Amino acid sequence: MTRRELDAAGITDPALRAAYTQCRRLNARHGKTYFLATRLLPLERRSAVHALYGFARWADDIVDDIDRHRTTEDRDRLLRRLEGDLADGLRTGTGDEPVVRAVADAAGRYDIDHALFADFLASMRADLTVTHYPTYADLRGYMHGSAAVIGLQMLPVLGTVAPRQEAAPHAAALGVAFQLTNFLRDVGEDLDRDRIYLPGNLLAAHGVDRPLLEWSRRTGRRDARIRAALVAAEAMTRDVYRTAEPGIAMLDPRVRPCIRAAFTLYGGILDAIAEQDYSVLHRRASVPRRRRAATAAAGVVGVVGARWRARVPHRAVTAGGPAVEWKGTVR
Repeated sequence: MTRRELDAAGITDPALRAAYTQCRRLNARHGKTYFLATRLLPLERRSAVHALYGFARWADDIVDDIDRHRTTEDRDRLLRRLEGDLADGLRTGTGDEPVVRAVADAAGRYDIDHALFADFLASMRADLTVTHYPTYADLRGYMHGSAAVIGLQMLPVLGTVAPRQEAAPHAAALGVAFQLTNFLRDVGEDLDRDRIYLPGNLLAAHGVDRPLLEWSRRTGRRDARIRAALVAAEAMTRDVYRTAEPGIAMLDPRVRPCIRAAFTLYGGILDAIAEQDYSVLHRRASVPRRRRAATAAAGVVGVVGARWRARVPHRAVTAGGPAVEWKGTVR
């Protein structure tokens, strides 16, 4: 499938094809939920999505350093080197690192705002020193760079049938919703890295603090106060999903099944957390395989329907104004 995706995207240079392929592998290995949804995209758009995700994953791996071989200074140095490589890549359209080469090419092809990458890397750098966020407003500041910008980077790739500035807040909210879901699912693992991504004031409202979370993680014992805080965090996350959902209808019809599938799959993680009675400090919630398969099958039906409707030309609106579109492919 990789070869077909690259051919459809018009990517012919062997080194560039190898760079995109590496990004695709990162997506497949680290982002199983989103990778499944990405396979519902039109062939010609998948490579750019893999490049965006692959770059984000690359930076995130530097920051997290799962095996803990590097000091904070080592990770900061690597992150700054990546930042410099990206700046050069965005300017020249290429790069030494394969992931930089791919994302720089994708940014050029789709005219992605370079400031979004700077905001992303600023949030990655925050992870080197910031271990908690006192309020939701503080956390939202971090998530602008770590999640909202991912949705905004995706918009030019996905395409819209509404003015892009109208769709942008919903795309940003969807990125935030996905990340809040990950934060809730990974409370225990993040705590092992000395990080808490749930707002401090939300936890405090239910009598929860870091020592209580660490006690629960260490002993495997439950506490009603922690459960109440996690229920509140789930409700907060579902509110963001509700803000994001109207944006799906603003997207190119051919990409809607993919984003709808991702929306459903990530929402399913929240369902799984609730079904496991919010035991995220002790076990990792995941969407059952049969449920993922059913979502993927529904997405395939949506793709087939979108392609069938694509036989009739209609008028669409892009960021630059009206354009003739064949049900999702802007000419």
